[in-house]
Amino acid sequence: FMNIEGENLVGVFAANEYLTRANLMRAYDKENADTPMWPGKNVVVLGGGNVAMDAARMALRLGAEKVRIIYRRSMNELPARKEEVLHAQEEGVEFCVLQNPAKILGDEAGHVRGMLVDKYELGEPDEKGRPRPVKIEGASFEIECDTVLVAIGNGSNPLISNTTPELSVDKKGHILLEDATANKTFMEKVYAGGDIVLGAATVILAMGEGRRAAAGINEFLKK
Repeated sequence: FMNIEGENLVGVFAANEYLTRANLMRAYDKENADTPMWPGKNVVVLGGGNVAMDAARMALRLGAEKVRIIYRRSMNELPARKEEVLHAQEEGVEFCVLQNPAKILGDEAGHVRGMLVDKYELGEPDEKGRPRPVKIEGASFEIECDTVLVAIGNGSNPLISNTTPELSVDKKGHILLEDATANKTFMEKVYAGGDIVLGAATVILAMGEGRRAAAGINEFLKK
């Protein structure tokens, strides 16, 4: 989440939760689901990656009448794959670029009713070489919405590294490998792979890491 005011309102979801409930928990089956899907009609998705595209398209398929993606850089800097962006556009998702939420607005019942949005322009490149988004003072405006899906990326859960000091991690909490060919960590008999090592990546890469770790574990057991 972005740690902005209003993220605790009813109608705000992490995109991963939204997608998991829709795809795996059959939340769209409102009569029989244990956790029926929130009936959002005017949906705003925060972020510009592949998960944001998935969440936006899912919202449309679940009956939303209007879905907007808000992203603080331009279309050229969208991190999502080009085909994902194209498919979202084809399905009717609206892209609101050079914008960023400042506050999620709620009604008296604690439900999302809208959002205060800041306008941005592109400035000098950041440490990764991407144009840095710069807020335009005095250009904020309000929009109406009843659902907000947050898809700005995931961080590493610090629980394991905090309770297992034998594991070496980098400043972002990703587990470091002693032997990358076998996915062996610096802790004896512990192997790791996927996002906790690579950072946000694809399912295919995670599957490959799992196979490599399994092969490494097998070699260890043989010895």
